[in-house]
Amino acid sequence: MKVAELVDLNKFNLVEKDLPTPSSNEVRVKVMAAGTCGSDSHKMKAGWKYGFPAVMGHEFSGIIDAVGGNVENIEVGERVAVAPFIPCFECEYCQSGMFQMCENYAMVGQTQPGGFEQYVCVPARNVLSIGNLSFTEGALIEPMAVAMHAVMGINPEIGDTAAVFGLGAIGDLVIRLLKAAGVVNIIGIDIDDKKLEKGLEEGCSYVINSAKESFEEKVAEYTNGQGVDITMECAGSKITEEQSLLITKRRGKVGFVGIAYSDVMLHKDAFENIFRHELTVKGFWNSYSAPFPGKEWTTSIEMVKNGSVKIKDLVTHKFELDEIQDAFNMIVSRSESYNKVMFYPNGIE
Repeated sequence: MKVAELVDLNKFNLVEKDLPTPSSNEVRVKVMAAGTCGSDSHKMKAGWKYGFPAVMGHEFSGIIDAVGGNVENIEVGERVAVAPFIPCFECEYCQSGMFQMCENYAMVGQTQPGGFEQYVCVPARNVLSIGNLSFTEGALIEPMAVAMHAVMGINPEIGDTAAVFGLGAIGDLVIRLLKAAGVVNIIGIDIDDKKLEKGLEEGCSYVINSAKESFEEKVAEYTNGQGVDITMECAGSKITEEQSLLITKRRGKVGFVGIAYSDVMLHKDAFENIFRHELTVKGFWNSYSAPFPGKEWTTSIEMVKNGSVKIKDLVTHKFELDEIQDAFNMIVSRSESYNKVMFYPNGIE
């Protein structure tokens, strides 16, 4: 089989390997679609910490190709999405059903081979049937579940107003889920005009290019000077992490979803807003709950199946696996505006 091995920062080698054999509690997945993560650009510059060689790819779907001896209720030929997080199921957090807090987890695509290859073995409990969804949609269930975890956690109410910083894949999905939850006015904030245009298409009432205009003045204009009920920070920028605290109304809620790769320093006014305005500040990481992998995953699949949220259009670039180096060069250099980049190890869908 064909494998894209990461051998150094942003350096991939295509190699041929024998098909892996699933252990007694594993299944082998023929990978049909595998997406990149928003964190991959940082990982390719300085943030890879899992050793070389490695096989990336933790957002993927495929077909069950083989099952281990102890596996039940999963059939060869079944179409599945893969939940990449492998909790220990033994620590106090796992025992309490808070799997995303696991102290001893493994991760498909990081600590063990992921979806940037034609076949991969994963624990049987980590696959979910996607029925007749496309493989592209199946590979997008993982980032959708991440967005779902955040939106469920911030608990929007019908009629709320919201702002979303960062309109990449996660921010885009957060917008779609907020809209589905009944949020009335959504303000999208980014510095990429193409992403802002997409935000308007997907449910934003207003968009702001914060590199060109004052986001505080615009939010005040759009909310009658009150600020928004909910702010979701999905950019992971030290700038927007602070800005999120400046536009949220008194007793509002701020959800931090984006990963910050540098120190986040708060000016006095931003910090004081937390206690003077009695803000509720929450962080959201990953996408899991009990029973594993959780309602975030099952709800995401169901919403895509019934058409209440459409996600296929998130993909802006499609590549064969042997084009992986060109694709990552584009991602790292940002030579093109992109949202979700998808690989098809066994042929483009």
